[in-house]
Amino acid sequence: MKNVILILTLFIVTKVSIAQETEFKWLDHNLPTEERIDLLIEAMTLEEKASQLLDVSKAIPRLDIPEYNWWNECLHGVARNGRATVFPQAIGLAATFDVDLIEEVSTAISDEARAKFNIAIQKENRSRYAGLTFWTPNVNIFRDPRWGRGQETYGEDPYLTSRIGVAFVNGLQGNDETYLKAAACAKHYAVHSGPEEFRHEFDAFTTQKDLYETYLPAFEALVKEASVETVMGAYNRVLGEPACGSPFLLQDILRKKWGFKGHIVSDCGAISDFHLYHKVTKTPEESAALAINSGVDLNCGSVYKNLLSAHKQGLVTEDTIDVRLRSLLRTKFKLGLFDPIEANPYNSVGEEVICSQKHSDIALEAARKSIVLLTNKNNVLPLSPNINNLYVTGPQANNSEVLLGNYYGMSNKLVNMLEGITAAVSAGTTINYKQGCLPYRENVNPIDWTTGEAKDSEAIIAVLGITGAIEGEEGEAIASDSKGDRIKPYLPENQLNFLRKLRKDNNKPVIVVMTGGSPMVIPEVAELADAILWAWYPGQDGGTAVADVLFGKISPSGRLPLTFLSTLDDLPAYEDYSMKGRTYKYMETDPLFPFGFGLSYTQFKYADATASATKIKRGNAITVSCNIENIGDRDGEEVVQAYLIQPGAGDDAPYKKLVGFDRINLSKGSKTEVSFDIKPEQMGQYTEEGKRVIAKGEYTLIIGATSPVKDYERLGASKPVELKFIVI
Repeated sequence: MKNVILILTLFIVTKVSIAQETEFKWLDHNLPTEERIDLLIEAMTLEEKASQLLDVSKAIPRLDIPEYNWWNECLHGVARNGRATVFPQAIGLAATFDVDLIEEVSTAISDEARAKFNIAIQKENRSRYAGLTFWTPNVNIFRDPRWGRGQETYGEDPYLTSRIGVAFVNGLQGNDETYLKAAACAKHYAVHSGPEEFRHEFDAFTTQKDLYETYLPAFEALVKEASVETVMGAYNRVLGEPACGSPFLLQDILRKKWGFKGHIVSDCGAISDFHLYHKVTKTPEESAALAINSGVDLNCGSVYKNLLSAHKQGLVTEDTIDVRLRSLLRTKFKLGLFDPIEANPYNSVGEEVICSQKHSDIALEAARKSIVLLTNKNNVLPLSPNINNLYVTGPQANNSEVLLGNYYGMSNKLVNMLEGITAAVSAGTTINYKQGCLPYRENVNPIDWTTGEAKDSEAIIAVLGITGAIEGEEGEAIASDSKGDRIKPYLPENQLNFLRKLRKDNNKPVIVVMTGGSPMVIPEVAELADAILWAWYPGQDGGTAVADVLFGKISPSGRLPLTFLSTLDDLPAYEDYSMKGRTYKYMETDPLFPFGFGLSYTQFKYADATASATKIKRGNAITVSCNIENIGDRDGEEVVQAYLIQPGAGDDAPYKKLVGFDRINLSKGSKTEVSFDIKPEQMGQYTEEGKRVIAKGEYTLIIGATSPVKDYERLGASKPVELKFIVI
């Protein structure tokens, strides 16, 4: 790494010398940033300015400005750019309910990003995915299980999404007072969660109440609390206006109301949608003008190539172009792209961090904490690693694709389910493996050499589920007949038939490990299986993590960041963006598996709920506490969750909403107190006009291990405690 630093130092010193000779004063890092930006903009022609507003910003040799490609991804690891640690998919990260761990994950990602960038610059690699501006995280609300990109989000709850998102941005952007380690991006702003097939043309109509109560809170948190550097506009229209051409979203809310200081980028091709699909403009020039005048600084796409023509037509002023360019240059200066190497501490990050053991350990910890135990009849799990005869089967058992999800990097440390299980058991254990069935269609060959043979073993582990081939983004899910969405979110019928065969006339344990990034309607799987582990897309060491849970090396502690329904009949139409009947907050009936749910190998008891007051004035906070005791026979981690039921619940307010959570580690027989500070804004509810108010009346606070349901016994969940207080 010393040689790399020496080379880069000589390179920068040479550039600074040239700058002094040619009076490129914007390279003087001792000047205030805004002054440097002024100097650079003044030196540029209109054509040069416009060239910098595209995702591939052209080099300007006469000003010593190199090419820069703004497009980069790191959803759960540096993506699409070669070797990198692959962490669990975003929805799996959310299932950890562990904000400290998420910041560790994103810190590791940004370390690898900086190292790769430092090396890329040395090699003069300025291609797509080699930069420092990452279009992550996706903080859209996973409002409907049919959306194929829901796997990229942190689930269905705005509060959980906000907490996980803020932690991710903090780790990605770093904590230096002067420089960003990398630039994070809150996407897709706003009201964007399918259908994928119509994302370029549909109008997401939502009430002001749903807009402010559900769709905007995570974006607001990332702007106000994490100072996220970038916001990406969505493809769709929102209340009639294209999201990337909406002064209401981009100016009134984002810039003025929230005080956003970073830059705004369009989703890729979104501005061309204005005239091609939304039909709100007639020409590329009009589309470019609508976007740039509404506030979009950077066009991922090609429409801003028409800015000069739009300027000639009087649709865009040079002053507006200067304002947009200023936002982008500010980000570049924050990243240190014009500064001497010794000035920026992140320039010293070297190749040794990429796929390091430290990062592999974090990936394994995240995978372990993400796995959710949904059922465990008669405590069939954990299995003994000394089991004599074990049968592993299923289409995803030996498929490393299930580790990755989408928007992933490349790791040389992939451990799939079969490999993880094989490594975890005794050398004297007999393991047999056959795939058994195809992923998404009935076997072509009708001869079945699997299900009968499997029943001769002591236990069967069937790894079922889906991969990113059948759920994901519009054109990426190549096995999807609905452009990435899952219009029928069930386990593929052929896999269900396979499970039925494994179960028939068989009293041996059948343990199902499920892969996938979205909830499925699986009541029959719950009936047929003795235990279900939901593994998501668990990252490079997912097989090890699954085996650690199966064989009891750790107790499962993941929790669902979304709701698993009993029937699709409980859902409104997919295209309906009203929140009525959606997510745990607005559903009237209990689901198959509720938001926040997950079993453990030990038991926890909740007791002694107290509050700092029984009556408070509007605008005051309240502290609530309870004791949690591990009454089981082994150590374990618990995710303690606090839910608020407000006056008018189910009418003027959600039926319930998450207002706090805490992951705790308790050894068997031990007890601890957990407290939550409920802030006034968390007591707020929204009117139909989108105004937040705090209602007078009685509030109920429920603290437990899952979102409140009617039947905890059916789930095997700990009984929660509750308390009431009055707001006057």
